[in-house]
Amino acid sequence: MTDAGSQSGLPAVLTDLHGRSRTGIRAGWARARGGFALAVQAGVAAGIAWYIAHDLIGRPSPFFAPIAAVITLASSVGQRARRTIELVVGVAIGIAIGDGIILLIGAGPWQIGLVVILAVTVAAAVGGGTPLVVQSASSAILVATLTSGANLPYTRFFDALVGGAVGLVVMTVLLPLNPLTVVRRAADPALAAMTEGLHAVATGMRSDDNDRVRAALEQLRTAEGAFTAFAAAVTAASENIAFAPARWRSRGALAQYVEGAPHLTHALRNVRVLTRRVITALDDNETIPDCLPTSVSFLGDAIELLREEWSRGTEPEATRERALRAAAESGRAYSEGVGFSGGVVVAQVRTTVSDLLRATGINYAEAPRLVRRAVGHHNRPRTTRRKDRPTQPTNAPASPTPPAVGRVEPRDASGSNSV
Repeated sequence: MTDAGSQSGLPAVLTDLHGRSRTGIRAGWARARGGFALAVQAGVAAGIAWYIAHDLIGRPSPFFAPIAAVITLASSVGQRARRTIELVVGVAIGIAIGDGIILLIGAGPWQIGLVVILAVTVAAAVGGGTPLVVQSASSAILVATLTSGANLPYTRFFDALVGGAVGLVVMTVLLPLNPLTVVRRAADPALAAMTEGLHAVATGMRSDDNDRVRAALEQLRTAEGAFTAFAAAVTAASENIAFAPARWRSRGALAQYVEGAPHLTHALRNVRVLTRRVITALDDNETIPDCLPTSVSFLGDAIELLREEWSRGTEPEATRERALRAAAESGRAYSEGVGFSGGVVVAQVRTTVSDLLRATGINYAEAPRLVRRAVGHHNRPRTTRRKDRPTQPTNAPASPTPPAVGRVEPRDASGSNSV
C-alpha cells in the first residue's frame, strides 16, 4: 500500500515541481525585462563616459569615468542626484588619502590596510552614507594598487566627475525611464499582497479558521517590503519627472501614486492591527456577525479596484464606493451584536477606509465625515458631552435642574462633533 501511495503521489509531485519551474522562469524573465532598461542606460552611459574622458579630453586610462557613470545609475532610486555627489566626494577622499599614504610611506599590504581605515573614517566623519564610505575605500584601494604616483590626483577626480555627469544626463535626457511604468511595477505587487491578505482574513473569519488568519497576517507583514519598494519607486519617479522634460506629460497620472502611497502605507498597518484583533476574537470564541467578514472582503475589493483604476489613470470612483460599502457593512455589527475585539475590528475597518479615501484624493477632513455617514453613526449609542459643568460637593444642596434643551449645545444637537 505504501508503494501504491508513493506511486500515486509521484505524478502530483512532478506536476508541482514543473509548475514551480515554469513560475521561476516567468518570474526571472519578468525581472530581466524590468532591469533591461537600466542595463541599457548603464551600458550607454559607460561608453559615453569613456569616450568623453579618453577620446575628447585625452585621458590615457580614465577607468573612474565609466565606473562613476554606472554607479550613478545603479544608485538607490530617488536619490541619484545625492548619490552622485556622494560618489564624487568619496572618490576625492579616497584619492587624496591613497595618494598621500603612498607618497609618504610607500605601497604594501599594511599600507593598503591603513589607507582603507583612514578613508572609511574620514567618510564617516563627514556624515556620508554607505555609497560615500564604499567609494572612498574602493577609490583608495585602486589608487594604492593599480595606479602609479606619476598621475596627478585631480585627474582621477575629474574622471569621476565626468562619469557622474554623464550618468545623470543619460538618466534624465537621453534615456529617461518611464516613471509610470516603474511605479506601476512596484505598486502592483504591493497592492496585490494587501488584497490577497484581506480576502484571506475574510475567509478565515467566515470559516472560523484561525490558522488561515494567522497565515494572512504573515503575508501582510511580508508586504511591508513591497510597500517600501513602492514608496521608493514613487520618490524615484518624482525625481525623474522633475529632471526629465520628456516625461513631464506623465505628471498628472503620476500624481495619483505620489499622493496615495503614504496613505496606503498607513492602511497596511491598520489592516495588520485589524488582523491581529480578528485572531484574538477567534481565540476568545467571540461571536462574529456575518457583516464583519463581508466588510473586510469589501476592503480587499477596494484595494484591487484602486490598483486597476490607477493603472488606467481614471478617477478612482469605484474604489471609493466599495470602501464606503465596507464601512457601511462594519457599522451593522453594532446592531447585530459584537464583542470587544469585534468592536476594535469595526474601528480598524473605519480607519482603513478613511486611509483609502485619502489615497483616492479625498481631503483629510472630508474622509472621516464620509465614513461616519456610511456607517450610520446616528444608530450608535453615544453619551452627551457637557462642557464647563461645575462639580458640586456631595453634601451641597442640589441646584434646580434647568430645562434639558438649555443643556444641549447647538453643535451637539446637530451631531457635527461626532467621531
